[in-house]
Amino acid sequence: MLRHALTLQKVAQRSICTSACRQVKNRVPERQKEFQEDLGLPVHLQGGTRDYLLYGATMVLAGCGTGAVLYELWKASFPQKKN
Repeated sequence: MLRHALTLQKVAQRSICTSACRQVKNRVPERQKEFQEDLGLPVHLQGGTRDYLLYGATMVLAGCGTGAVLYELWKASFPQKKN
């Protein structure tokens, strides 16, 4: 019984991986050079199309949230009269 518990403990400590570990190239220095160039754009938009889409989605959500808050404030300011 003790042997089974020790075996289970060893298996639980190992990371479960079904494929061989891949070496990942460090691209941080390349990305740093890319973002340090002066392109005339704000840093949060220098990443390309993906950044434009994320920025646009953020602005739309912020606008919708602001509109919802203003609507609720308007509704709370003028409550409906009870009959």
